[in-house]
Amino acid sequence: MAADETSIKVSVAARDRLAQLAAEHGTTIRGLVEDLAQSTPTQAEYVERAELARAELASALGSAPSPEAEAKARALLERLGAASHGPRAAA
Repeated sequence: MAADETSIKVSVAARDRLAQLAAEHGTTIRGLVEDLAQSTPTQAEYVERAELARAELASALGSAPSPEAEAKARALLERLGAASHGPRAAA
């Protein structure tokens, strides 16, 4: 194992599921996990993005969105995210 590598332990069931997901995405378990780690924001990154978005909106609109408007936007994004992560049709 190279100096910049490590291993993780998961259940056999999790390993098997990761192998299936990796195969379906044309990658390896390693690639799948590395992609997840690199592409999934941390909570601090989400907070930073939200602050930047508020600042951009305030600059464009002249004021920041109200908490109610933010809640509506968040609910819409969550619904859209849930819809995009639903079952996939077979090709």
